[in-house]
Amino acid sequence: MVTTKFRTVASTALAVSVLLITASMALSQTTTSTTTSTASARTITSGQKMKVKGVVVRRDADTFIVRDANGVDTTVRLSDQTSVKTNGGFLRSGSNYAQTNILRGLNLEVEGRGNANGELAAEKVRFSENDMRVARSVESRAAPLEERASTTETKLSQVEENAQRLSGQLDELAAVANTAKGGAKAAQDTADAAVAGVNETNERISALDDYVPQTTTAVNFKVNSAVLSPDAKTKLDEIATRALNTKGYVIEVSGYTDSTGSIQKNRVLSQNRADAVIRYLVENHQIPLRRVVTPYGYGKTNPVADNTTREGREQNRRVEIKLLVNKGLTAPAPTIKTTGTE
Repeated sequence: MVTTKFRTVASTALAVSVLLITASMALSQTTTSTTTSTASARTITSGQKMKVKGVVVRRDADTFIVRDANGVDTTVRLSDQTSVKTNGGFLRSGSNYAQTNILRGLNLEVEGRGNANGELAAEKVRFSENDMRVARSVESRAAPLEERASTTETKLSQVEENAQRLSGQLDELAAVANTAKGGAKAAQDTADAAVAGVNETNERISALDDYVPQTTTAVNFKVNSAVLSPDAKTKLDEIATRALNTKGYVIEVSGYTDSTGSIQKNRVLSQNRADAVIRYLVENHQIPLRRVVTPYGYGKTNPVADNTTREGREQNRRVEIKLLVNKGLTAPAPTIKTTGTE
């Protein structure tokens, strides 16, 4: 009777294991179809002088990654001494830019020396005005893609939860099998395989290095004004306090106007409003500039209310501030349910 019971338990464990493996294969196929080939990484000797040309493929708070024409990635670290300018022309020098203007998709040249971590400590960053316009256009269209990536991660999390539940069931089956017949090595091996499948799922999820909004707020302005109101300053104080108590954060600032006025005027006004917000955060809360990503004035685009009404125009005269945190820092660590024998 004990032998018959053990065979039944082992068969059930095998069936559950097959379900787990099928889910893992489906997840692997989805992940494979949405990723690109991994580029090789360059390690720079400390003190070595180097110049790198390529495209920015990743942007973090203090660093960015440049991929050259050979597909080699170089991690570049910014400092307060890094010079960021456009290329100069005949008898003129280039324009200075803030480090926050280094965007994904920007074609640039970096000159610096290797540091102790094998990164390129940037001394000079140079690019053309045309490449900057292209990078800004790419960045403004990246939001829909990031939303799709967030949806994909949610699906991966659901698969992970299912894998964890299956893993717990396999642990219980292994405990029953060990009690019925000493050892039950086959059932234990099946449980180990389930844990390995969960770990593989965790690795795929941790590889998603996109940022997610933790806090989003908006401050509004009067007509043709870029002056912060007391209410706007209060909102900025709150988001700055939260940012300084958050690990691995970056802040995204986007300025907007209502539909009145010319396109060029609205672009300048929306940029001035975004700059006013950044200036307040830096001067009043010591937020490092390298923590502010993609400050940009979008003019009258992307309205949140009807521009034909007074109330709608008031809502559209705004600056949106998003506190972003790396998903790898916010995702809870997975756990494996275990059940002891009686």
